[in-house]
Amino acid sequence: MKSKILKYLSKYTEITEQLENAINESAYFKSYKKGDILLKEGDFSNECYFILEGCIRSYFVKDGEEKTIEFYTEEEVVTPSNIGKSTPSQYFLECLEDTVVNVGNPALENEMYHKYPQLESLSRVIAEVILTKQQESYTAFKSSTPEERYLQLLKTRPNLLQRASQHQIASYLGIRPESLSRIRKRLINK
Repeated sequence: MKSKILKYLSKYTEITEQLENAINESAYFKSYKKGDILLKEGDFSNECYFILEGCIRSYFVKDGEEKTIEFYTEEEVVTPSNIGKSTPSQYFLECLEDTVVNVGNPALENEMYHKYPQLESLSRVIAEVILTKQQESYTAFKSSTPEERYLQLLKTRPNLLQRASQHQIASYLGIRPESLSRIRKRLINK
């Protein structure tokens, strides 16, 4: 599992012996089963996750209906917005598959940053990449039609269609399941 983390980090920096030691010292792996809830609305969070295997969905409930915010899969970081704060979560985190993660928390991160300054610099670079992707995703979502969103999902994350239910995919695209069915049918008939 540690080798998967090192492989991911190697995309952003050279893996030095010092960085490898930091990973070996700080890595804490945890396995979850499909359906496990990692965070509930109203809970306080002190953990973040780097997904090694599996899929996690974030969602909130509005008027009794689940609204999918995001799907996280291998080599993605899930950091609840309320991590380390005294504010309750506004959403849920659910495992859609059996999932293996590296678990982190603010106290451990601060300790590792102090011991290994390269890790803090690397974390900033990765955070900037994640933020840029999120901004691009948000902009694309706001400026596209449901059909364009679906086509973009097919292009960039086709494996989600086998990992999440049609209801969850439709919610993620901001449409009803019936609309997703119509879009799929229309695309097949083209």
